[in-house]
Amino acid sequence: MSNFVFRRAVRENVPLLIGLAGASGSGKTYTAMTLAKGMSGGKRFAVIDTEAGRAKHYADQFDFDHADIHPPFRPQTYLDAINAADAAGYPVIVVDSMSHEWAGEGGILDWQEEEWASHKHAEWARMSSWIKPKLGHKAMVSKLLQVRAHIILCFRAEPKIEMVKVNGKTEVVPKLGPGGFRGWLPICEKNLPYELTASFLFMAETPGVPIPMKLQAQHQAFFPEGKVVTVEAGRKLAGWARGGSASGSGQSGETRAEPGPRNSDRAPADTPAWQAAEAPAEPPESGMRDDEDDLLTLMDASGVTWREIGVRTRAGLPPDVDRKVAVVGDWCRAQGVTTRQLIEEIIERRETAASA
Repeated sequence: MSNFVFRRAVRENVPLLIGLAGASGSGKTYTAMTLAKGMSGGKRFAVIDTEAGRAKHYADQFDFDHADIHPPFRPQTYLDAINAADAAGYPVIVVDSMSHEWAGEGGILDWQEEEWASHKHAEWARMSSWIKPKLGHKAMVSKLLQVRAHIILCFRAEPKIEMVKVNGKTEVVPKLGPGGFRGWLPICEKNLPYELTASFLFMAETPGVPIPMKLQAQHQAFFPEGKVVTVEAGRKLAGWARGGSASGSGQSGETRAEPGPRNSDRAPADTPAWQAAEAPAEPPESGMRDDEDDLLTLMDASGVTWREIGVRTRAGLPPDVDRKVAVVGDWCRAQGVTTRQLIEEIIERRETAASA
């Protein structure tokens, strides 16, 4: 006899996991508070703050309880704070910023570096140094999905690039992120966006106006294109999660503003609006040969090692190592990226290749 029992599916009391990403001044924190106000149904909501109490700037505008968390920003630190808020019965929990779990002090990137340093940056230990950080993150996400409250995660965002081969030549293009979104991407572990119910990008040029990165059809009416997010959107989201209908057409008959900061550069008409988000500026000419534009080719040609790339300063290095690190440094400057971004991009690419 089977131990599995199947019943008719009914949507009721579905906890929502919302992601809001943006650079400074894009309105993501204010928008998170606005959504939380609507989703909480008039009750106080909880805010978990990683940014030295900055969320309290909005204490006169919204009714919420506040708690700080401090470095090291390990996944378990976030989970403990979220579980405490959930146990206290808050209907909505805002986390600002979730990016520290990845790139903040003591976050996953620092944790991996600590693990690698414990093996004196031996090449054999580079990949294994990701084991504990990645397992810690996966455990946090698994338990995060069991939380009863609605959760709104705020992320910092930055323009991302990647190198692709076009007609035999390497070109730098906006990086492809979750759901096919290109350009500005949230700073977080690369798989986290896939766990979100919905996610939005915000730009400083149009604060509070969402550019959907992931948005189900039944939620689109809650977020009219080119309009700032409202308390009513939060109410409708919470109502839908309780089992209500996706009411509101989102069509007022008015001409809608095109989302994103570069309306004149938007994608063709048959391209979804969210793909028209601003891409990073064209990188300056590097002056290097085409076959050197690909970073991995450059590394192989230069004979530079991971340890040498990871060196934060070239002071006191042997001449040959100094030369190789300088070559990679010149490439970074030409492409407008930092060494840390460079390392992260290569690690992600090699991890993907290894798992393929």
